[in-house]
Amino acid sequence: MKKGRFSKTEQKFIKENYKDLSAQQIGTQLDRDPVSIDSYIEDKLGKTNKHAKELQASYDLKARPFWKDLQKQFSAEELETILYHWGRIINQFRDDVLPTEELQILDAIKLEVLMNRALITQQSNMENIRRYEEDVTLEKRKTLEMQDKEAIYSIERQIAVCRAAQDTLTRDYKDLQTKKASMLKDLKATREQRIKRLEDSRETFIGWVQNLMTNPEIRQELGIEMEKMRMAMNKEAERLSEYHTYEDKTIDQPFLTPDSIK
Repeated sequence: MKKGRFSKTEQKFIKENYKDLSAQQIGTQLDRDPVSIDSYIEDKLGKTNKHAKELQASYDLKARPFWKDLQKQFSAEELETILYHWGRIINQFRDDVLPTEELQILDAIKLEVLMNRALITQQSNMENIRRYEEDVTLEKRKTLEMQDKEAIYSIERQIAVCRAAQDTLTRDYKDLQTKKASMLKDLKATREQRIKRLEDSRETFIGWVQNLMTNPEIRQELGIEMEKMRMAMNKEAERLSEYHTYEDKTIDQPFLTPDSIK
């Protein structure tokens, strides 16, 4: 696989084909890393059809029956996060997602939102502990006669409760992180699995066929090219079979095949 800056020929090819071909397809044609193709498109060519696909995917999610349930389960900000991740993941899979995989993707996104919720709660809990500790410190700085023992005891009890909650939130976050990693692995959505899949598809003919069978865009592209070649071949054969006037003014029909003889 080639490295370094794109040549002028490669840049021209990307500009002419980035709207119709995926980064992986362009990378295969140019023997380049698809990630570098994506980066070039984002940096040099601006907004692409990928954004349109992500936007369409978010609208599709809103049209699903379970969108109403999501609105009851999550806040408005969390719903925006769900739509963002849904659009990007669906676009990553090139719209080749089965119904069961949709549920897996949605569950993985829910875990991401719950992880964010746990971190936000944890941060808020840490702020509460800091504030309680400051209150206790201020109260203990007073003389023994002026100290409010009941207030100190109550605040220290609140600190203990918050620290226990902090440990619980940390465990919950780690559990959610493990579940999300396992779910992404089942979806074969991790970088390691994507790179391995791409490398495997180049190693053997069977791997190439497997990649072809699981990628509908490549199948459609190859099918269109094959049909164009067939139509062009028939058109050219028809043209070459017509009578031709030679240099000596003789009119005759070129012999191509027995079937082309008139």
